[in-house]
Amino acid sequence: MIDLFETIQLEERENVLWLTLNRPDKLNAFNEQMNREVMKAIKEAGKNPEIRAVVITGAGRAFCSGQDLSDVRADSDFGEILRTRYNPMIQAIAGLEKPVIAAINGVAAGAGMSLALACDFRIASEKASFVEAFIHVGLVPDSGNLYYLPRIVGLAKAIELAVLGEKISAEQAKEFGLVTEVASHEGFEQTVEAFAIRLAQMPTKAIGLIKRYLQVSFDETLDGMLEKEAYAQQIAGHSSDHKEGVQAFLEKRKPVFSGK
Repeated sequence: MIDLFETIQLEERENVLWLTLNRPDKLNAFNEQMNREVMKAIKEAGKNPEIRAVVITGAGRAFCSGQDLSDVRADSDFGEILRTRYNPMIQAIAGLEKPVIAAINGVAAGAGMSLALACDFRIASEKASFVEAFIHVGLVPDSGNLYYLPRIVGLAKAIELAVLGEKISAEQAKEFGLVTEVASHEGFEQTVEAFAIRLAQMPTKAIGLIKRYLQVSFDETLDGMLEKEAYAQQIAGHSSDHKEGVQAFLEKRKPVFSGK
């Protein structure tokens, strides 16, 4: 990627794009520019065949502390801010047919927690924490939070977390099903990197199809999902990765997927 960004840093390693939120002095809180830069980077990752997985993490001691309140006016229309800045960013992540990993190195609060929830996997440092901070300023969880949270932890736990707004440790998050894995602080980056490379070496097209149709499964009938599965399988069955997987099985070797 040749674009220069000011609020995020990008690095490509072994077919993985590392997207680092880079406002550490503000605990990586969102301003309008960061919203737009994250969205642009995600969309570019979708167009780049060399990128087969994305990691989103934060610089310094925080993952993301949510909205930078100094970047909005007291009379701001928050609905308009969501429609023009946050919603397109979350939709870009949901629409990226490649796996997205939130590497939660520190606090994920408010919209920062929403960002983590929107990712496909969440790996947390033992020093990470989560806070549904919206209630503390009289607001409602947003940026996909009310969509993803009950799907991940269930309705009763989602109401508890959203309304009480209590700080959740990494271990509690694992217990609630919020995170895939908790890593030691010292080995955090290595754990994330190994997981991301593992995903990047898998059949990307199949992952994209799985992601696409799981997202709509809650709103579909059984008959509707059966047809979507058949359509997805038709596409996957013509992929190079399927052919490689079958050939590797027959030859009793490990498949080398290309993501095509």
